Amino acid sequence: MDALITLSHGSRHPRAKEGIRALTQAAAAQLGVEWADAHLEFDTPTLAEAAATLSTTRAAKRAVVVPLLFTRAFHAKVDVPAHLAEARNHCDLVLAEPLGTGSDIAEVLHKRLLLDAPSAPHATIFPVGTSDAEQAANYHRLADDLAQRAGIEVAVVPATGGDRRFVDKHTHVLPLFVTHGTLLNRIPAHLHASGPLTTDLAGVIADRYRAAAEKGA
Repeated sequence: MDALITLSHGSRHPRAKEGIRALTQAAAAQLGVEWADAHLEFDTPTLAEAAATLSTTRAAKRAVVVPLLFTRAFHAKVDVPAHLAEARNHCDLVLAEPLGTGSDIAEVLHKRLLLDAPSAPHATIFPVGTSDAEQAANYHRLADDLAQRAGIEVAVVPATGGDRRFVDKHTHVLPLFVTHGTLLNRIPAHLHASGPLTTDLAGVIADRYRAAAEKGA
């Protein structure tokens, strides 16, 4: 079976890596495959280092790389291809679709909302933010999807750029973060907020892996 490599942005937060590893391990357990975590910056290993390790240990002849990115902005368009090209010198790699902001992510957020704040009258999705207008619009489509599922109004407040004002003091904040990050400190202390999604995303990762593995077969 192909190994699983998750590729995160990376973070300076001291607990970021442990969340990525927990998620990757949970997804790999669902798939029954070997796994490794890799990062674009701040954390190690890099994608090339993870691929080299898998190749050296003969854990798998090929690996599926799942980018842990919610947008198809600069990192997805520039950084991921560059890292992939270098890593392919060490191992046969298949690139999967990133996390994105589709219906499966809306369902993950809905389940988290039902678990953490089932009676919340309002919710706010809190993504990292992007300067790409098309990708920023996808945040709002995700909010509309979640609003239909939950039957409440859902706003979007990005951690960087855009309007960072929380308009409803009774809102429950749902971070669109894979793991712990320093930007989560920008959520006002007086608001109720969930933690990062971490292992809640294991099923999505497994689905991205299966689709890529089948396509690359």
